Amino acid sequence: MAQAFNYPITRLKNHQIRKMSYSKQVLDHFEHPRNLGDIEKPDAMVKIEHPVCGDIMQLAVRVAGGCIAEVRFRARGCVASIAAGSCLTEMMQGKALDDVRGIRREQLAEALGSLPNASVHATHLAMEVLAAVLAKLPRG
Repeated sequence: MAQAFNYPITRLKNHQIRKMSYSKQVLDHFEHPRNLGDIEKPDAMVKIEHPVCGDIMQLAVRVAGGCIAEVRFRARGCVASIAAGSCLTEMMQGKALDDVRGIRREQLAEALGSLPNASVHATHLAMEVLAAVLAKLPRG
């Protein structure tokens, strides 16, 4: 499955990316994504494709002691989707599962700074992936 993500992150040129008025936080996460990759033996992993734009995000977690011990993502899509995946993993890393279950889309959007209206879908995709991966983990 990881092979599906081995092509360039985006086809946009650097000057095109900057024209879209992305925040410094979005550009930083896009240009330097955190927690990118795979987990060899995850406790849960999901991959979701956004039905409208076609962006794909994969999220994998390993849990220890009721906390997210390791989290990795892969994404194929727009600048905002890659940034949202990266930012989400930072919000999850080391947190108790109950705290991760409490992460809201508005918090992710705020952590990313501002997104153009055409890119807000990225936060929805990230939250769908989060909900799906959490649903695969035991509660309690």
